Amino acid sequence: MPQHVPPTLHDAKPQETHHTLPHPTSRHPRRIVFLSRRDLGNPAAGGSELLVDRLADGLTALGHQVTLLCGGPAAYRDYRVVSAGGDLGHFIRARHAFARQVGDCDLLVEVCNGLPYLTPLWHRGPTLCLVNHVHTELWGMRYPGPAAGLGRRLEHWALSAAQRENLLVAVSTSTAGALKALGVDPGRIRVVHNGVEQPAERTPRSPEPLFLAMGRLVEYKRIDLLLRLWERVRPVTGGKLVIIGDGPERRGLESLAGPDVIFKGYVSEAEKHELLCAAHLLLHPSAVEGWGLVVTEAATRGTPAIGFDVPGLRDSIADGVTGVLARGESSFAAAWCTLALNAERREAMGRAAAARAAHYRWSSTVHQFRAVAAEAALTHRRR
Repeated sequence: MPQHVPPTLHDAKPQETHHTLPHPTSRHPRRIVFLSRRDLGNPAAGGSELLVDRLADGLTALGHQVTLLCGGPAAYRDYRVVSAGGDLGHFIRARHAFARQVGDCDLLVEVCNGLPYLTPLWHRGPTLCLVNHVHTELWGMRYPGPAAGLGRRLEHWALSAAQRENLLVAVSTSTAGALKALGVDPGRIRVVHNGVEQPAERTPRSPEPLFLAMGRLVEYKRIDLLLRLWERVRPVTGGKLVIIGDGPERRGLESLAGPDVIFKGYVSEAEKHELLCAAHLLLHPSAVEGWGLVVTEAATRGTPAIGFDVPGLRDSIADGVTGVLARGESSFAAAWCTLALNAERREAMGRAAAARAAHYRWSSTVHQFRAVAAEAALTHRRR
């Protein structure tokens, strides 16, 4: 694991290291800054942080000078990292940190994950907005009524009005649809899908029923619902339910867990790979996703997924082909039991999932994003 450093301003590596790399062509913005809430090394990091890291890494390899301006602890990378303070305080300090520690860039990418930075109000250069998912339903799950309403209105205004002259990158068709529903001009939305790593050689499937859930343990992932369903499913299927990940909900979830539930916390990439290969099914009861990276990660190992018919998972799960999209709790439990007991159908879905996942690789994500970055810079020059 990368070593954490205090949340102070720092450079990950000298910019001179980029000089030996191939230069981007003149139509591509050379100096790119990502403005995001967390670095991948943050204990609270998730799919959004992984996406930004893979984009930053890939663009750096293509000769771009990339800086990540973020809050909270950060780790050393092959690209420059500037920490602007605490997890929430950095939203206030971001403009000052950008002016003092970055100064200028050819493209600023605002990663809007709920709370916006409102970059169009203080940055006059080319700007691109990256959106994993719109948090409309999630505000009420985490904050009391008035605070949730304020956060929801601020996010909606930032995406539909503050960014009205900029391009927006959505990670899925579902997210693009949510942006359109807010009033964002469809002509300004570009869909760039998440990718996955080329998987290592598969390790053996568990001979006994093994079901896997993976993700940060927060409210909207709804692991509590999964634990309740497990009490209905376990007498039918037997086996074990393994939960990978950590988060603020873990202690409460452990108190709810019945027999044959194993909380693994954080695991190494090697152990994650082994568990994804061993699992008979990936279970993903989230209320909403931008895409659902864990679904595609499982698919690369030939493991089908069951999720709810919600934004994001509608994109990463081909219903009835690579997994099942449930319309309610009972149908989720029924699909879980049916696939657990029908090895032939489960394995057919796993093969289809692996074939579909082969079309999603980080290299493709980086090149698609790079093309949109060039378009954003050109649009700004013309304007």
